[in-house]
Amino acid sequence: MNATALLIGLGPLLGWGLYPTIASKIGGRPVNQILGSTIGTLLFAMVFVMVQGIALPTGHDLIFAIISGIGWASAQIITFKAFTMVGSSRAMPVTTAFQLLGASLWGVIALGDWPTTAAKLFGGLALVLIIVGASLTVWSEHKDAGNARLLRRAVLWLAVGEIGYWAYSAAPQATKLSGMQAFLPQAIGMVLVGIVYAIFLALRGEKLALTESISYRHIFSGLFFAFAALTYLISAQPDMNGLATGFILSQTSVVLATLTGIWFLGQKKTSKEMRITVLGLVLILVAATVTVLI
Repeated sequence: MNATALLIGLGPLLGWGLYPTIASKIGGRPVNQILGSTIGTLLFAMVFVMVQGIALPTGHDLIFAIISGIGWASAQIITFKAFTMVGSSRAMPVTTAFQLLGASLWGVIALGDWPTTAAKLFGGLALVLIIVGASLTVWSEHKDAGNARLLRRAVLWLAVGEIGYWAYSAAPQATKLSGMQAFLPQAIGMVLVGIVYAIFLALRGEKLALTESISYRHIFSGLFFAFAALTYLISAQPDMNGLATGFILSQTSVVLATLTGIWFLGQKKTSKEMRITVLGLVLILVAATVTVLI
């Protein structure tokens, strides 16, 4: 692995690692966050395809790429809601764990991954590690019934959100598009969700997010997501880090997202909770490495 490939591979560490913290810091409602983030992603994608001279796909490929973006944005709305319940430092490891579980199980069931008995054994152990690691990151030293109920609600919401993240990853597999070709259509799907969600809430009596300035401040956070998505697509290319190594490097973002949520958003943990959280993050990263190397 050369230095250039490594630096590109660590792009998602910064982009996806800082994205949830920046979005939470800017504030606003989940609808403001998703609307601004998706607009920022669309602007980034438009500039990228113009510079690269990539044409917009058509037909079947365009539809599935847009569905992919719709899946991500729908799931991200739920993730933002979980942030308001328990904070990004608790929600991010859990949603990462669900995404790893979903991707691994989809690979085994639909794509024929882990074909040998040994692979299934190590893969199963890795999935157990992911669950244990996620559980450790939300462990609380001082039990509180109200907080426990809120955490259970957040975890259930994040489990439902995995359906959207699964669609984000799985839908492009029904096309012949490369990741870079799918980038702009995915961004279009994301923006469509943000706009529809804003209109839906307005019809229910809430203020229209399209008219709120805070929505457009979230364009800044969307640029971080787009940067991470693009550097991951480049990193995963065979002449760079490859899919397996690129995926592992991208998962390091959960560490930065969790720690910056604690350090910069006032999501306090005791020293014991902090040690156990770090242990949980390590287990998630080790398990992610195992799932792509077996």
